[in-house]
Amino acid sequence: MKITDVKVYLAKEWRTFCFVVIDTDEGISGIGESGMTGRELAVQGSVEHFKSLLIGQDPFRSEHIWQLLFRGGFFPAQRILTAAIAAIDIALWDIKGKALGVPVYDLLGGRVRDRVLTYNHNTGDTVEELVDCCQRSVAEGWKVLRWGLAELPGEILEPRPAVLRTIQECEAIRAAVGDEVEIALDVHTRINPADAIWLCQELEQYRPFFVEDPLRVENAGSYRHLRGRTAVPLAAGEQYSSKWEFRQVIEEELIDYARIDPCICGGITEAKKIAAACETHYIDLAVHNPIGPVATSAFLHLCLSVPNCAVQELPRRPGESLPDLIVNQPEWQDGYLLPPAAPGLGIEFNREALAKYPFEMSELKHLRRADGSVTNW
Repeated sequence: MKITDVKVYLAKEWRTFCFVVIDTDEGISGIGESGMTGRELAVQGSVEHFKSLLIGQDPFRSEHIWQLLFRGGFFPAQRILTAAIAAIDIALWDIKGKALGVPVYDLLGGRVRDRVLTYNHNTGDTVEELVDCCQRSVAEGWKVLRWGLAELPGEILEPRPAVLRTIQECEAIRAAVGDEVEIALDVHTRINPADAIWLCQELEQYRPFFVEDPLRVENAGSYRHLRGRTAVPLAAGEQYSSKWEFRQVIEEELIDYARIDPCICGGITEAKKIAAACETHYIDLAVHNPIGPVATSAFLHLCLSVPNCAVQELPRRPGESLPDLIVNQPEWQDGYLLPPAAPGLGIEFNREALAKYPFEMSELKHLRRADGSVTNW
């Protein structure tokens, strides 16, 4: 079997999507997805650079291809390039599973669990609205609830008012949903260490599942300072693009949950290696998955096959996003994703439906402080 073509497909629904389809001379195609939302054209360009390296390759040599793409341009791949590699790598695993007639998780060592716990996104302009949203989620069957650090109207993020509001939200949500439902706060790298320490210490009494990205990730050593000042479980890693970027927070045990995003960090091939490193330090995965149904399916196979997976992010349940473009999406039941039985990723890409989702350039939110300075979204 040889690769004959590599195509990028861009789409827009509730957010922008970048899919990569790899065709072979035996008529088997694989689908992958990139996670670099808002920079899809950069990923598309990267795939075009890679195309000449891929044509004629044996798709079963996914590790060889990964090494070629990561190391072949002299400069080690990061973010944009690893997001492109991720989509390609996921498509290769899809091809291998289809060719052999087995789900991808069987190629990864087989299932270690029967279902994968998921969490959703909850929002509200007021504390009351957020609590109502969380209560509706519980009624739908969700076992883990996530929401983000509060911001002011006009895309303003001021740390101290945000922390105060978030403490109120956490108290109200815990009181509303009880102790049986897990709650998780995503700070989204928006505040500095002093405010993060204050926030985490205040939230200890509400027993969150984890506090995600309480600090920016460029300097992993800053997590050492925070780690020693709070008992709240910490989660980070969604912005890391390789095992090397994860190395310090894993080896120094600065986090409790690794937010691996296989659509950013180089696909299933690299994610399995990061998961294995995490296992040696008893760090579980809380898989980052904010994009489309191809990512959901690929990450499900990863989570089914690794022993140290705690939860998978799921902003849209299967069938709620691109149901006619990505066909045969996995089943969600009572808070869990269930294993697909079909070969490969278990999904199919219906290229004819792409016209219903024309791509348009889209920027993510840009937050400011009250004084007009830039802060993290």
